[in-house]
Amino acid sequence: MSRAVTGAPGSPRRYLHSLWLLSARDLKVRYSTSFLGYLWSVLDPLVMSAIYWFVFTQVFNRDVGEEPYIIFLISALLPWVWFNASVSDFTRAFKKDARLVRSTAIPRSIWVNRIVLSKGMEYLFSIPVLVLFIVVNLLVEKDQGQVVQIGWGVLWMPLAILLQTILLVGIGLLIAPLCVLYTDLERTTALVLRAMFYATPIIYNVTDLPGIAQTLGTFNPLAGIFMLYRMPFFPDQWNPLALIVSVLMSVFILALGTWVFRTLERPVLKEL
Repeated sequence: MSRAVTGAPGSPRRYLHSLWLLSARDLKVRYSTSFLGYLWSVLDPLVMSAIYWFVFTQVFNRDVGEEPYIIFLISALLPWVWFNASVSDFTRAFKKDARLVRSTAIPRSIWVNRIVLSKGMEYLFSIPVLVLFIVVNLLVEKDQGQVVQIGWGVLWMPLAILLQTILLVGIGLLIAPLCVLYTDLERTTALVLRAMFYATPIIYNVTDLPGIAQTLGTFNPLAGIFMLYRMPFFPDQWNPLALIVSVLMSVFILALGTWVFRTLERPVLKEL
């Protein structure tokens, strides 16, 4: 691995090879040092889904989302875990491997992209949780009229993954260098993520919001992305405005992040 990482920048093939090695290292370290290993990729969203399902269906008289609610919930909760974990790690992307960041000759954007890739792979590893709930729903709810229907909307999921990847790379290129120069941003980012969870249509749909809040919710870049994740099961969630906003904002944030990253790269290296 060191040979690939510390060599000359080389071709895009060298970059991709190094990116894969670093991402694989992250996953190996995460799973090899944990007793449950891969199961954490399943247990985390599983427990979160169970908690929110119990609170909103058994404790409160829920009037949000779609039926079956557990599928509605987990289809957005899984990509949220990917988003939340990635943004959290962006704040330490350079500090965690400061010596390697200073000494490597490959483009330093790799320290952001490897987080997006490794967390994205964890998202893919957690998809069996969604499959499990779909199977349970088909077996248990078939006589109660709440069986989930899987349609052609499943073809939208690759676009959802692509858009989320673009958005995350842009956010990472923006946050990672700023957190080196301004250490308070690490805690600020954690607070913003907590608020963003409730500002994002995960436990509810944008159409459940009242008045102006519904319009503002549409301009959350994650709203259109999570809509695409739900399209295989809830085609009536289709909102072209939310999709257009997500595409435009994802591309804009990527362009902004790229510019900020290139501008701050030297000051960051000096700080490290």
